Amino acid sequence: MVDSLMSGGAELLATRIALGLDPDRFESVVCSTRPSAREHVAAVEAAGLEVLQLRRASKLDVWRWLPLVRLLRSGRIDVLHAHKFGSNLWASLLTRLAPVPVLLAHEHSWSFEGAPLRRLVDRELVARASTAIVAVSEPDRTRMVELERIPPEKVLLVPNGIPDQQPGNRTAARAALGIQPEDPVVGTVCGLRPEKGVDVALRAVARVADALPGLRFLAVGDGPERPRLERLARELGVAALFTGRRPNADVPDLLAAMDVVVCSSRSEGMPLAVLEWMAAARAIIAFAVGGIPTMIADGREGVLVPPRDAARLAAAIERLLADPAERERLGAAARARQRREFPFRRTLDAIQEIYESAYGAALR
Repeated sequence: MVDSLMSGGAELLATRIALGLDPDRFESVVCSTRPSAREHVAAVEAAGLEVLQLRRASKLDVWRWLPLVRLLRSGRIDVLHAHKFGSNLWASLLTRLAPVPVLLAHEHSWSFEGAPLRRLVDRELVARASTAIVAVSEPDRTRMVELERIPPEKVLLVPNGIPDQQPGNRTAARAALGIQPEDPVVGTVCGLRPEKGVDVALRAVARVADALPGLRFLAVGDGPERPRLERLARELGVAALFTGRRPNADVPDLLAAMDVVVCSSRSEGMPLAVLEWMAAARAIIAFAVGGIPTMIADGREGVLVPPRDAARLAAAIERLLADPAERERLGAAARARQRREFPFRRTLDAIQEIYESAYGAALR
């Protein structure tokens, strides 16, 4: 159960899990609660999985939950695996009407600082109703236990992983984007939402633009912040290119076009995007938030910068753009660590083990 089938990190991981489950042990139904991208639904159905689309347009569309309630009451479902806070909350409420043996709540980014009501809901509704809660990073797990006071035995750590990635074509991508081969390019791949902090990345690029002729900023993704970010880029005099949302198949080429990739998020769990950058052997600069320091060691697989610090981010960008050998060293180390510690197979195996062990315990 996930809000929608789209290219966001949590949604992508949920889909990959459903598609990757061992068909000899599991039968999967994917439930998207809000409108989904047609191509993502088609891809899941083409792989042989059933998709239940509820198409909720607002919180008031309570009646649209009825098909899921009927499915849960049918006895077909042994494990309900919900992803992200909204689905976790609704799953904890719906399973009171239609109990299932196992409810697994998967929290992809713990970012409830300053939100006591959400922490209360997480502890008193989601945690109480759930068999277990999945945290994607050790910092997230620690906060759930220490700040939300969820029983530690209920919070299971399952780090994210990604499948092997195809190498990108730098020359073709730059030509298609109108970027010259010698132009320095700083980029990011993310949803253009406030928490992604792309405004901070733009301000950092603006600080070094005069010293780096031809510098371009490339933002791959879309979202409600895009108009504001485009205006900000013009005001700052940054040569920025916003591609909008692009198919997942295009991302390796777009990453290859970048010299430095920046994660300027204000909060994160364990972002799949950063894992993809690691797999692509990109030189990464990231704010040290959430689980990112558990993925990248500063100076070894990338550069970590204090959150929201545009000046430190600018200094790191300028340093790496001036040092191709250092970019290559960091990228190679990042790719090696991703392959060693964060393959998708490890994530999938852990989830399958949780399903079976939790279901077995529920039957006893």
